[in-house]
Amino acid sequence: MAATLARRAGRSAATTLWGAARGFASVGSDIVSAAPGVSLQKARSWDEGVATKFSTTPLKDIFYGKKVVIFGLPGAYTGVCSQAHVPSYKKNIDKLKAKGIDSVICVAVNDPYVLDGWAKKLDAKDTIEFYGDFDGSFHKSLDLEIDLSAALLGRRSHRWSAFVDDGKIKSFNVEEAPSDFKVSGAEVILDQI
Repeated sequence: MAATLARRAGRSAATTLWGAARGFASVGSDIVSAAPGVSLQKARSWDEGVATKFSTTPLKDIFYGKKVVIFGLPGAYTGVCSQAHVPSYKKNIDKLKAKGIDSVICVAVNDPYVLDGWAKKLDAKDTIEFYGDFDGSFHKSLDLEIDLSAALLGRRSHRWSAFVDDGKIKSFNVEEAPSDFKVSGAEVILDQI
């Protein structure tokens, strides 16, 4: 749908601003204000969760005062997510840091324990921060929720990426379909920073 809206507006899919077309978060808007009251759970083991009393991280602590590249995906351990999306950011971490990026974040509608195991399996936990949107509220607030019940995944996230500077969205890319990997990878966002 995002690509269709982009074609109607005369823009390429790579510069599609899902939120601008839908009325939610868009380039220039504040990502924290777009998802008021939402917190995420940093990937961790169960024991770490217990030790921190299952604490969450407010969005303002993730985005304000920092340059952040964030990408969302349908779910841990899924095909394109494991084979292409996360690896694109892992492979380009040095280039992103050289452009002044403070953190690269992967967020998915999963619990933080699944994301912890997946990050370790991908050998990406030391380079990428993983956060669980355990109830989908972050993606729903940004209008990035998608029903993937046909794939037995339930309510999940579109595949997307954004460059956020001090909370302000500078670029925002959303794939046309969850299996697509054309506009949300590290190579695209590198050109947008």
